[in-house]
Amino acid sequence: MAESIDRVVADLHTRAAYAHMAAAHHHSTGDHASAQELAQLALGDSVRAVKYSVEIATDSPGSMVA
Repeated sequence: MAESIDRVVADLHTRAAYAHMAAAHHHSTGDHASAQELAQLALGDSVRAVKYSVEIATDSPGSMVA
């Protein structure tokens, strides 16, 4: 179970990173409406990824590497 949660969190972090890169590209091309939408999606993915990461760390603090 923990492995699948870890996979979900990793996927959210990856999706957020790609969305941030896409938003940055759109900003550089002047398409600000699309960039704003992509930035909002990236923020949502980032927030969910952090939430899940905190839950995992709270549930099993011994497994976290310092």
